[in-house]
Amino acid sequence: MSSGLNRTIEGPADWDTLRRGFSWPELEYFNIADAACEKWAAVAPDRVALIHPREGAATKTYSFGELSRLSGKFASVLKSTGFGHGDRLGVLLPQAPETVLAHFATYKLGGIVVPLFTLFGEDGLRFRLENSGAKVVVTDSANLQKVLNIAADLPELEDVFCIDGSPGARDFWGAVLAHRNDVVPVQTKPDTPALLVYTSGTTGPPKGALHGHRVLLGHLPGVETHHDFFPQDGDLMWTPADWAWMGGLMDALLPALYHGVPVLTHRLARFEADAAYALMIEHGVRNAFLPPTALKFLRQVPPPETLNLRTVASGGEALGAELFEWGRTHLGLTINEFYGSTECNLVLGNSASIMTPKPGSTGKAVPGKEVAVIDFTGQILGPGEIGEIAVKRGDPAMFLEYWGRPGKTAEKFAGDWLRMGDEGYMDEEGYFFFSARTDDVITSSGYRIGPVEIEECLSGHEAVAMAAAIGVPDAERGEVVKAFVVLADGASFDGLEAELIGRVRDRISPHVAPKTIVAIKDLPMTATGKIMRKDLKEL
Repeated sequence: MSSGLNRTIEGPADWDTLRRGFSWPELEYFNIADAACEKWAAVAPDRVALIHPREGAATKTYSFGELSRLSGKFASVLKSTGFGHGDRLGVLLPQAPETVLAHFATYKLGGIVVPLFTLFGEDGLRFRLENSGAKVVVTDSANLQKVLNIAADLPELEDVFCIDGSPGARDFWGAVLAHRNDVVPVQTKPDTPALLVYTSGTTGPPKGALHGHRVLLGHLPGVETHHDFFPQDGDLMWTPADWAWMGGLMDALLPALYHGVPVLTHRLARFEADAAYALMIEHGVRNAFLPPTALKFLRQVPPPETLNLRTVASGGEALGAELFEWGRTHLGLTINEFYGSTECNLVLGNSASIMTPKPGSTGKAVPGKEVAVIDFTGQILGPGEIGEIAVKRGDPAMFLEYWGRPGKTAEKFAGDWLRMGDEGYMDEEGYFFFSARTDDVITSSGYRIGPVEIEECLSGHEAVAMAAAIGVPDAERGEVVKAFVVLADGASFDGLEAELIGRVRDRISPHVAPKTIVAIKDLPMTATGKIMRKDLKEL
């Protein structure tokens, strides 16, 4: 069986021809575990699915047959605890085989996965686990204590599994190996909820974007085109992006497995160019999703001649003309930039093999996607007119709703158009250009960071009366977080900056911690009490 099983894009053909000839399949049933694992386990059980480097030990590979059997065993474990259709399972793990097993086991039971970033502190985890009502958490010894510390605040949490057998949690592998693979996977429809990914906002706490199983289908045309008719013989996928986010999960891991392409499972503890190059060379990586921040680090070191990349795709923030040209000159390929969001991903993109990318452009509408620039009333604007980028309803990659927040869900739409929260324009040839965000979300190293969670953490300190967070330009990360605080009466700022930065790092996550904090007398606010962050950016 070829790697191109069920490819949605066939070529070669020019971009506009692909768009005109594209149609989404009409499916009564669809399940991510079936599409990304079971179909391969049935016809090619020995086919390599995951390549997992291990410190101090030989690299271990997992076949599709093994993933099917082991995820079935864990599904049996979960079922024995009463976990079932619609229940939520939090995955607090790095890139690891157990992450994949937890996903597939949950999907087989009709459950919903809640991906959790391992850098989240207790406050960040508490909100997401409580809000989602997670019934089970799968984690490792490095993150277990955080979960145990907040367990008393999570009345719906019933079981915690640890993949390396630490005390205080159920032994993941002990339970898996003790159970039979006797679960019959449930049939799910394309709209059956499968994935709950929390995204950041500016006017409240993080929102849970709920996706159906069809979200995987919705990502395929984008991955197939911005990896230049992916897959090809010999392809092998890797990304440094964490699988807790849509980028790592849906721009790399699951679409690659859907197509039977091996995935290298390794996230560098600290991204360094030499280590990343060595990793890609050692394991023969041919396809990589590399956010612009990673590319900026790679640019600092001449690429080794033995690097054998076929395609590089990039998204999460603007690529820029300099990185675009560096890729052509030093990597010997065109970096295909794409665009999307947690709510609806991979809607714009480039494919150098069949189109001429324009430096500074995030590409054209991907086949199967209806993308436009609209005004505040929802009317479509013409070429060159700046407005908000929007995607038409009906896209399989589009979220179902914000978890438990119907009002916020409704606000996200203008008629049939999903507002993406970014301003831009489209030129006469259909290329889209990003101008600015319409909200105050901070994009740093490809992560979208909401200021409210940071502000609440800072304001919780006894010396802080009020706080505000904004993004400021940074050469390497695109933006970094800068915070402003109004001190409580009698409080001193001496030595407080480092303490507050540490507070956010420990309580929420290092990736959202401010780089600098400034004490000011008052925050600029509207008549209704909303912080005017745009005014802070002008200071």
